[in-house]
Amino acid sequence: MKKVLIIGAGGVGGVVVAKCAQLSNVFSEIVLASRTESKCIAIAKQVKQNYGVTVETAQVDADNVPELVELIHKVQPFMVINVALPYQDLTIMDACLETGVHYLDTANYEPKDEAKFEYSWQWAYQDRFRDAGLMALLGSGFDPGATSVFTAYAAKHYFDEIQYLDIIDVNGGDHGYPFATNFNPEINIREVTAECRHWENGEFVTTPAMSKSQSFTCPDNVGTYNIYRMYHEELESLAKNFPSLKKAQFWMSFGDAYLKHLEVLGNVGMIGIEPVEFNGQQIIPIQFLKKLLPDPSTLGPRTKGEICIGCLVKGIKDGQKKSVFVYTVKDHQDCYKEVQSQAISYSTGVPCMVGAKMMIEGHWLKAGVWNLEELNPDPFIKDLDKYGMPVRVIEQDGWGDLEV
Repeated sequence: MKKVLIIGAGGVGGVVVAKCAQLSNVFSEIVLASRTESKCIAIAKQVKQNYGVTVETAQVDADNVPELVELIHKVQPFMVINVALPYQDLTIMDACLETGVHYLDTANYEPKDEAKFEYSWQWAYQDRFRDAGLMALLGSGFDPGATSVFTAYAAKHYFDEIQYLDIIDVNGGDHGYPFATNFNPEINIREVTAECRHWENGEFVTTPAMSKSQSFTCPDNVGTYNIYRMYHEELESLAKNFPSLKKAQFWMSFGDAYLKHLEVLGNVGMIGIEPVEFNGQQIIPIQFLKKLLPDPSTLGPRTKGEICIGCLVKGIKDGQKKSVFVYTVKDHQDCYKEVQSQAISYSTGVPCMVGAKMMIEGHWLKAGVWNLEELNPDPFIKDLDKYGMPVRVIEQDGWGDLEV
């Protein structure tokens, strides 16, 4: 049993707190902190009503290392679970090093002033965490996170060599709004509109955002959707840790209405990240747009449908071509009934809790900075299945229909 400090009180933070509260035999005490403590108090109240577990709350500016250090010294947790904004990864890592506690996040660092996300900034902390005897677990969400483990699980149990990887993220849910994002709008839109990069023949190939698409039929009657190729951070670490990969791509589903809204917003400059002057004030368009859009944490009651997220892995087993689809399906309303959240936040929050559990129980606890696919996938898969994200595997001889 260990005490944890969770930083971030958005949709994912609410799920992580609830899932940790369900396992009081693992998470002995929970402290939730955010820039806006009232959000923490609301989550704590809900958790108390649902599970009878008391969650302490605190206010902290996650951009401010001294404030973080002061809070960590006060709380004295075993580890910090970072579900704040990706801009704040490095300040929280610095505070963990200064105070001697372990670290976990769900998304890699991204600078505020540039729509660029990569692991180089966090991988640079490897020696500092190793020498301090501390662990930093990077990207313990769903994608990245569970998809990284799915790839490692397939490689370990089904192949002699993996050669092709297609990560597929389908959201078949409908929230009823003309336009909304299922997680932080600023992060979501920056991610979707960034240049696409995929791994091919030993290097990353850059193509225009959303310029390649195809149709994908999900298993378990989830449906058929248009999926678009885009860059996602786990491609960087998976290409590094599985050098046998000839090609690795990430695909996400989008509806026509979403894409049309995004196109129009882009055309009028509303997704820009450079400040503009308005009425004597400097504003950043995408941050103003965020204020206008529905809060993703409020989408749970109205979102219906299912998500299907998985890894289509192709390679060689006993000299023969083979393909495996490791995936999960989750219903939005089932998630809402359990933790008052839609499935996007749920599917990030559950792997986040499981990653922390792996560290607390010692399955994954090792000094240094690690991506999930570098660690034993088996206990993670077992707990993911046990605590709300059922893992399924489809095997077939030869290679399937997705283009390689």
